[in-house]
Amino acid sequence: MVKYSKSIVAIVNVLFCLFITNAFAQTTKNKILENGVEVPNVRASMNEFERKEMPIPYLENRQKLIPINVGRQLFVDDFLIEQTNLSRVNHAAVFSKQNPVLEPDKEWEYNKSGPYAAPFSDGIWYDEKEAMFKMWYLAGSPNKDKQSFHTCYAESKDGIKWDKKILGLFGDTNIVDDSDRDSNTIWLDKAETDPGKRYKMFNVEKRATDNRWQIVLKYSKDGIHWDKGVAQSGDLYDRTTAFYNPFSKKWVISMRYSAAIGRARSYLENSSPEQAVSLAHRVRKDAKDANISYWFGADDKEPRHPSFPNIKPEIYNHDAIAYESIMLGYYSVWQGPENKVADSLGIQKRNEVLIGYSRDGYHFSRPSHEPFMGVNEKEGAWNWGNVQSIVGVPIIKGDSLYFYASGRRLYKKMWDAYTSTGLATLRRDGFVSLDSKSKDGYITTRSVTFEGSYLFVNANVNASLKAEILDSNNKPIAGFTKEDCIAMKTNSTKYLISWKNKKDLAALKNKTVKIKFYVDDGSLYSFWVSKWKTGESNGYTAGGGPKLNPSGVDVPLD
Repeated sequence: MVKYSKSIVAIVNVLFCLFITNAFAQTTKNKILENGVEVPNVRASMNEFERKEMPIPYLENRQKLIPINVGRQLFVDDFLIEQTNLSRVNHAAVFSKQNPVLEPDKEWEYNKSGPYAAPFSDGIWYDEKEAMFKMWYLAGSPNKDKQSFHTCYAESKDGIKWDKKILGLFGDTNIVDDSDRDSNTIWLDKAETDPGKRYKMFNVEKRATDNRWQIVLKYSKDGIHWDKGVAQSGDLYDRTTAFYNPFSKKWVISMRYSAAIGRARSYLENSSPEQAVSLAHRVRKDAKDANISYWFGADDKEPRHPSFPNIKPEIYNHDAIAYESIMLGYYSVWQGPENKVADSLGIQKRNEVLIGYSRDGYHFSRPSHEPFMGVNEKEGAWNWGNVQSIVGVPIIKGDSLYFYASGRRLYKKMWDAYTSTGLATLRRDGFVSLDSKSKDGYITTRSVTFEGSYLFVNANVNASLKAEILDSNNKPIAGFTKEDCIAMKTNSTKYLISWKNKKDLAALKNKTVKIKFYVDDGSLYSFWVSKWKTGESNGYTAGGGPKLNPSGVDVPLD
C-alpha cells in the first residue's frame, strides 16, 4: 500500500511538471506575424546609455521554415539566405533634377521666421480611388506676429506638378487645419471600413490650457474636412509621429525621447489608434509606464557633420511604413549644430534621412549608414540642410518608387526657414541588390513554403539568370532543374520564371523547398511566388500608386 501511494505521488509530480512545462511553453511560444515571420513574445531591449545597433532576434535565431505568401521577398538582410557568393549592394534614392517640386509661394505660407511649404512627416499618398497624389504639409501661419504653423493640402496627377487649390475653409487658402502645430502624421488608412475615418491625422499641436505639445487624433472622409478631434495624448515632446504595422495589426506612436545619449525614440503600440493616442505621454527617466518602452537612439555608426565632427549624432525622428513583406524605417539623423549655434552662424542644422528594414515593425536592421536622402551644401540647393522624412512613401509608379523629403535652403542668414519639398526615385524593390560579375554567381534560399504557383523575380541581367527548385535534401527536383530553366536575359522588375516542361510551381504548393538562383553578370533585387500569372505579390504597397489596388495590398483589380 505504501509503495502504491509513492507511485501515485510520483505520477502526480510528473504530470504536474509536464503541465508547468507546457504552460511555460505556451506563454513563451513565438508569435507568427501575417508575413510569416516568427518573433518572440519578449522583445530585445536597448540601453539608453549605449550607442549600439539594435539586436534583431529573428536574424540571430532564424526560423527553420519561412512562408512566403505575403509580398515580394527582398534581400535587405540575411533572413532568406542560406548560402550565396553574391555581393550585397545598398542603394540610395536619387533626387530629381526638377526639385523642389513644391515650395512656398503663397503669402499665408510665410510666418515670422520665413517661408515654409513641406511635410514635417505629415503625408504624401496616392489615392487610387481618385487617381490622385495627395500631400499634406507644414506651412507658415497667416499670423505674422509669431512663429506658428498650420497644415495645408496640395494634390497632383503625376507626383511632380502640385496644385494648391483654394479650399475656402480658412479664408482664401489651402489650409485644412489651423491648429498651431509641430510634426504631424496623416495616414490614408486604405483598410478602414468606416468612410468617415479613412484619413487619420495625428497632429502634434499646442494645448490651449498650457501651450504644451500633445497629439490630437482627428478623422476625415476626404483628407480636407477634419473633425475637431476624438482623442488626445498627455504632455509630449515635439517631433512625435505615428505609423501602422499591418503585420502585427498595431498602431504605433513613435515618440521623441530625451535619452542619456541625446535625442532618441520611445515606443507605444495599440490595436486602436484612439487608445494609442490616449495612452501616449512623455515618460521621464525616473518613472515607468507599462505601455511605453525606450526604443532606440543613435548607434556608433551614424554619419557625422564634416564641419562639426566632435558632435555625436542623435535620432531626430523615425517614421515607418509597410512595403511588400517588410517595414521600411526612415531615420532622421541629427548631426548638429544645436539651434543656438546654427542661429549664430546663419546656417541650417544638418539632418539626413537614413533607412532601416524590419520584418516585425519593432526591430530594425540597418545594413548601411550612408544617407538614403542627404543634404547638398551647395549654394542655392533646396536641401542645403535639415532633410527630414515624410510619411506615406514610397509611392509605386510603374517600375519606380517615389520618395519625398523636406529640405531647407540657406535663407537670409536665418537658421530655421525656407522649407520646400523634394522628390527622389529608386528602382522598385531597389533598396538592396545581390550582384554577380561572374558566371558562377548563386544564392540559395532557406527552406520556404508557398501557396502561389508562379515564380517572379526583379532583376537586371546582362548575361543570364536561372532558377532551380531543391527538395529538403538539397537535391534538384525533376523538371525544375537549372538545365530545364529558361534563362532570363533582360532587365525587368517583374519577370515570370519558367522551365521547359514546367510553366509554374503548382505541383510544389505547400511543400518545403529551397530556391537556388544562378546569376551570371547581373543584379537580383527580389523574388516572390504569386497566385496570379499577372504577378501580383499579395504584399503591401506602402503609399500606393497608379493602377494598383485601392486596398493597399498588391492583388488584382476587380
